[in-house]
Amino acid sequence: MWDFFQNEILGMKWLYALIRRGVEAAGLSVGSKLGGAVAFFLFDIIKISVLLCVLIFLISLIQSFFPPEKSRKIMGRFGGFGSRVIGALLGTVTPFCSCSSIPIFMGFTAAGLPLGVTFSFLISSPMVDLGSLVVLMSVFGWKTAVLYVVFGLVIAVAGGSLIERLHLEGEIADFIVNARNGGKCWSCGNGGQAELPEMTFTMKERVKSAFDKMLETLKKLFPYILAGVALGAFIHNWIPEGWITSALGSKNPFGVLIAVLCGVPMYADIFGCIPIAEALLFKGAALGVVLSFMMAVTTLSLPSLVMLSKAVKPKLLAIFTAICVVGIIAAGYLFNVVQVVQGWM
Repeated sequence: MWDFFQNEILGMKWLYALIRRGVEAAGLSVGSKLGGAVAFFLFDIIKISVLLCVLIFLISLIQSFFPPEKSRKIMGRFGGFGSRVIGALLGTVTPFCSCSSIPIFMGFTAAGLPLGVTFSFLISSPMVDLGSLVVLMSVFGWKTAVLYVVFGLVIAVAGGSLIERLHLEGEIADFIVNARNGGKCWSCGNGGQAELPEMTFTMKERVKSAFDKMLETLKKLFPYILAGVALGAFIHNWIPEGWITSALGSKNPFGVLIAVLCGVPMYADIFGCIPIAEALLFKGAALGVVLSFMMAVTTLSLPSLVMLSKAVKPKLLAIFTAICVVGIIAAGYLFNVVQVVQGWM
């Protein structure tokens, strides 16, 4: 039963068989570079788009029950280590890219939540979400997907804990500090400001809002999915396997470092990264290299760092970046060890 769910529901092997017959009916052999690239492109575009629509709808529906004010209240009930765990877990039901998580991070910080909590949220939100778990299961299997989520949450909680221990409250941008100390802020709970009343919605309104958000997010992400799938198809069919294995295979001890350095400048969400990761893995890249590349792209893209630089001062930005880089590299090497020991993939 599980194999059927893994292969036919998540993996959509039936869809690949259908596309393969269609490509061959058009006169192309899937064994050729062109035919293989066309089959890879069509299959991944359809599979990722279908999964993306279903997941965005469901996650947006869940999000409707956790508006920022309610999330702030939930995190405010916990203290110490537990609050950072809750912050990281709440990050799993928030938007899909780092740039869309930063405004929420700013609101939480202005509301007076500890930096450790808000940074745990900021790290986990783009790196780990419910959507990534399902899509990763469809490509890499449930063991790898669960381990990816666990490592991502560990990085988020550990990063938030370290930032809180360093007492970097003075490294927050002045406009956020002013909001925290009594300025106007939609969620300031410590500045004597009246909180906005929590709005109630009918289930019909929640469903409509989730559907609208699904269309809006798909429209925003689809160009990145197209680019990721196109690059994945190129790697899958035209890049020699020897090049990948020599640069990113398990025999190269610097493969994880190369992957992280290549991933940081890019801007994409996890759905755009997965086709590239899938192609790299097929060509012989080590599992830790592939997954650390995905973590770097989703968490530390240059646009998100530029946005974050408006909310925090250079010292805190540098510490945040260093924590994420070190955590991702460590996770990459741990994935490689697990791959060798357990024989996964």
